[in-house]
Amino acid sequence: MRISGGRFGGRRLLVPRADVRPTADRVRESLFARLGDLAGKRVLDLFAGSGALGFEALSRGASHVTFVDRSNGALAVVRANAAALDVAARVELHRGEARSVLRRLAGKAAFDLVFVDPPYAGGTLGGALVGLVAARLLAPGACVVVESDRRQAPGEVEGLAVIDERRYGDTLITWYVPRGPDPAATSGAEASET
Repeated sequence: MRISGGRFGGRRLLVPRADVRPTADRVRESLFARLGDLAGKRVLDLFAGSGALGFEALSRGASHVTFVDRSNGALAVVRANAAALDVAARVELHRGEARSVLRRLAGKAAFDLVFVDPPYAGGTLGGALVGLVAARLLAPGACVVVESDRRQAPGEVEGLAVIDERRYGDTLITWYVPRGPDPAATSGAEASET
């Protein structure tokens, strides 16, 4: 697998041998073309696997990536990829189930971009999104990008608003932003106070 663009464009990444479904090259290229400039962004890569999404973000200007995976083997590969790219100082690794790690991170960081790419058959997607919102880890203007099987779309999540969905064969990419208070409810309350 290769990084598709940016500073490390063309560099190869190691991939764990088992239990990993790397994001297809064309999906990654389309995704990052849409994200644009990532200069200075803090990124969270849940269900990291090889770390391809996080390393692609670093290649395109992100300042820091936190990788989360429950597999020691996957995190060993992420560590090796970080060393090969000479970015170990700009990454942080956390081992554990996504929701547990999100609880541990609560109050310690705010992320501008979050990738959520769980195993399709794992049934952990909804819980991870709920945990992300509950931990209040999203910076103002943050974007959450979810990769799922098109037959198991993540749908609505309290605290997040879907702004786009794109299909690539059997892969569905869903874009979320934090959902703030309802502007109509706020303006109605202000009107009643005057």
